Amino acid sequence: MTTAPLRVVIADDQRVVREGLAMLIGLLDGIQVVAMAADGVDAVDQALLHRPDVVVMDLRMPNLDVAQATARIRAELPQTQVLVLTTYADDDALFPALQAGARGYLTKNASAEEIEQALSALGRGQTHLAPEVQQRLVAASLDARAAGPRPTAPPDGLSAREVEVLTLIAAGLSNTDIARELVLSNATIKSHINHIFAKIGARDRAQAVHYAYDHGLT
Repeated sequence: MTTAPLRVVIADDQRVVREGLAMLIGLLDGIQVVAMAADGVDAVDQALLHRPDVVVMDLRMPNLDVAQATARIRAELPQTQVLVLTTYADDDALFPALQAGARGYLTKNASAEEIEQALSALGRGQTHLAPEVQQRLVAASLDARAAGPRPTAPPDGLSAREVEVLTLIAAGLSNTDIARELVLSNATIKSHINHIFAKIGARDRAQAVHYAYDHGLT
């Protein structure tokens, strides 16, 4: 049985960048570029018109910023994922885009192989964060933990430890990474994650990440 190609919209305000990305992505097996957009408003319009699997969008977009564009796309097309491209992994605009529903981040020096891996992951409903971006999110998470306890009770009956684990999941860490960070066994982390998923009604890590950002746990 033939598998349908992964359909992609590319949004970047620089023509040379979006056309270069379109050419590169169009050469990848099983991936089809269906449209391009030059600003945030156009990105939303093209997404609504073509209903792609993934929108690849530059972090800095004119007319409608990436967080607003992502929020509109995700609201209208919940099955469409957003992969954000950024020049600098320490850009503070990373966080609003994640809160709006972006599921992947790559820096613009990513290789074709990395782009293919990211698109494939998002096409499966998973998250994908470039290592540089993951480090940035982990650093922010650790800073928040060091600042002291949260002023409000965790939502949905999550324990303080479960909030810690969920925060690190949202930062892109694997179970092994979380176990190392919290000095716990992999089995304990897996148990915490099972309890978290049950409490928040998440089926997978992508939904858990979305929950974490919706509830300000990062």
